Amino acid sequence: MIKLALIILGAILLTILIVWLIDKFIPTKVKPIITLALWALIAYLGFLTFDSVYGEIKFNKLKEKRYKAAIERLVDIRDAQLAHRTVTGKFTKSYDSLIKFIENGKFTLVERRDSSVLDVERTAAFGGVEMFKEIVIIDTIGFEPVKDRLFKNTNRYKDMMKVPLDKKGIEFTMNAGEIQDEKGNKIPVFEAFVKKTDILYDQDPNLVLKESQVQSVEGVNGDALRVGSMEEVKTLGNWPKTYGSNE
Repeated sequence: MIKLALIILGAILLTILIVWLIDKFIPTKVKPIITLALWALIAYLGFLTFDSVYGEIKFNKLKEKRYKAAIERLVDIRDAQLAHRTVTGKFTKSYDSLIKFIENGKFTLVERRDSSVLDVERTAAFGGVEMFKEIVIIDTIGFEPVKDRLFKNTNRYKDMMKVPLDKKGIEFTMNAGEIQDEKGNKIPVFEAFVKKTDILYDQDPNLVLKESQVQSVEGVNGDALRVGSMEEVKTLGNWPKTYGSNE
């Protein structure tokens, strides 16, 4: 877009030069018509220059606004999925089951305390001299509803699957499953994402294409806003911290 603006600016300067040459060398009778036409061309090229630069500024402002709104819901999805794994040991690929879990699931509250017990083997080895070993005792002291911890006083989790746009019907794609580590252990993973083309559905296609190819520490890399991964063990988002915490 900056390149286009420079090209237009060059055309404006060239047109101004032509106007000056006409003023210098063209006969007086023809001069007003040609000069007027060229000044109109200069005004049009100036408008294109302004529109190309300001258009990108407006695009970036709208993009950041929509990204932040979408990221808030991706964070809700991640928090709900992490709670689901904590309680059930796995992630889920279904929004319905995730919502039911939020409404009905409970965290187990535990208390850890240090204690010591007789070490029978060492006591026998030392001829009956009592030997003790340290242990950690974990007591269940109660339960806490998942909804109270994550979404107290709000029902926003019921809409977490919807990408917040004026255009209805766009949802975050969510998946879950398992991958194997180097030792063959199965580890639960999940991801949720929305394509940038869906978020920016009503914007200049050239700007959207450029945004979908971003690879920068200051931008959202790739063609989608994403949290988690189906290929590696991570629950991070792919957005920079200028949009909020991605952890």
